Amino acid sequence: MRNMFGTDSSLSGTGVICDRVVGCYPTLLNMSLSGTSTTKMKMSAFILMMLLVSVVSAQQKPTTGYAPVNGLRMYYEIHGSGDPVVLLHGAFMAISDDNWSVLIKELAKTRKVIAVDMQGHGRTADIKRDITYENLSDDVAALLDYLKIERADVVGYSLGGGTAMMFAIRHPEKVRKVVSLSHPIRRDGWVKEANDFWPNFTVEMMKGTPAETEREKVNPVPGSFPAFFAHIKAAAMRPWDFGADKFKATKAPMFLIFGDADGVRIEHIAEMYSLKGGGHIHGDMMPRSESRLAIIPNTTHVGLMSRMATIVPMINDFLDAMPQKK
Repeated sequence: MRNMFGTDSSLSGTGVICDRVVGCYPTLLNMSLSGTSTTKMKMSAFILMMLLVSVVSAQQKPTTGYAPVNGLRMYYEIHGSGDPVVLLHGAFMAISDDNWSVLIKELAKTRKVIAVDMQGHGRTADIKRDITYENLSDDVAALLDYLKIERADVVGYSLGGGTAMMFAIRHPEKVRKVVSLSHPIRRDGWVKEANDFWPNFTVEMMKGTPAETEREKVNPVPGSFPAFFAHIKAAAMRPWDFGADKFKATKAPMFLIFGDADGVRIEHIAEMYSLKGGGHIHGDMMPRSESRLAIIPNTTHVGLMSRMATIVPMINDFLDAMPQKK
């Protein structure tokens, strides 16, 4: 019969190898090819490649667990190997979200990715404690202690972006670099419409949405979404301010990423970047800031998560960059 290389082949014996990844294929010892030695070598290489794919695939399964963190049982997953980077999702999101999974997969190609479900999200149950940036960042610090990781990069989106920046403020010794996607450093950094939205936002509006249904599938406390929603809403409406002086004092380089229509005021974005030493610099004539700014065109707050093909290479370039010579 004709094989995949277009030559005649015949199988002798019944020996097969079955693998859940690539299915069943004849063993090399029981295969007889009437083609050239080159064809035999190609077939041998193909089978060995399939075996390798199977082994690599098995190795790529994440390590998962629950860490006892400040009264939480925080769910986490570890993907890949290399320098550690913590991923912090946005409000009503979780590790399992499709767009977040894309980021995990891409970063895990070269890094040890620690993805977490923060308080009340995904597989982490909510507790009777305010959801604040301070509390969430302290949870990240405690998780790193639990995993015996001294220092890590931190990448966060929305609520997770705010948590990443607060982590740099409260736990500077534990952070190397920060990537924050679409989050201000105080509540009035959002445009008025964004802040005005929350008082009229009700749990009924979330009925049947993936934020509710997907959480219900995995959260340890079934039926807890209404209470969790109230927790998130209270956090969003509470006055908060990281403090410009504290933000400026952070030593960790930061990559601030926004959409050009993501709800954060453009003046506030400029202020944040300036506080981290950016702007007002002619980079061809003087040293640049170690921090970076990116504004993705034609992109909203939610839409930013669909721009991974654009964002991931920039994140990798930032995390890989060596300190500039002074």
